[in-house]
Amino acid sequence: MSKLISGIMSYILPPSNDLFYSLFEEGTQYCKQAAELFNEILEYGINEERMARAKQYKHASSKNIKKTLEVLDTSFVTPIDREDIQNISALLNKITKKITKSCLNLKVYKLETFTENLKKQSQTLIAATGELELIFANFKKPTISDMTSKNLKMKEIESRGDEILLSATEALFSGKYDALNVIKLRDIHKDLENALDACYAVSDAVVSVVLKLS
Repeated sequence: MSKLISGIMSYILPPSNDLFYSLFEEGTQYCKQAAELFNEILEYGINEERMARAKQYKHASSKNIKKTLEVLDTSFVTPIDREDIQNISALLNKITKKITKSCLNLKVYKLETFTENLKKQSQTLIAATGELELIFANFKKPTISDMTSKNLKMKEIESRGDEILLSATEALFSGKYDALNVIKLRDIHKDLENALDACYAVSDAVVSVVLKLS
């Protein structure tokens, strides 16, 4: 009987206030590590150890969202709306998956030289994932002004990424590259842009949650 009561209470009572926030922060770390790894590959080249790390970050991110959803499924009360928890977790996982996919595709596509636009896009992702780290470090005790300010900064980063993508697209179709390389580079640029868009979507989602709680 005591075990039954304990099980019922664990379902009714909310999980530790830190649990979902800790899972968010963990997910953010995978985003940042993936972005740093992509930049590392551009700087130092592709090898098996870096490919192994890309797969490791991808799998770890998948485990993170799986654990988040499992906790969500067994929790009757949550610190923020259930839909927001699911959305934020899914977006963080998407960021890591898109970046690690790009890491692995650099090897699949046998690319050994990297354009300046690709390097600029990589640096933009590092800035965006670094900003995500700051956002979630303050998510437990946020203020509207702080989160709004961070969201505006993320928008600036995302807009910079749009400009880089436009420049990259113009260069790809300038006739400088052969058709096969155009396809390869365009695919990688697209995945990185999707990751950057997801960074802004996460930031937007956090601001929405903060406004609901205020």
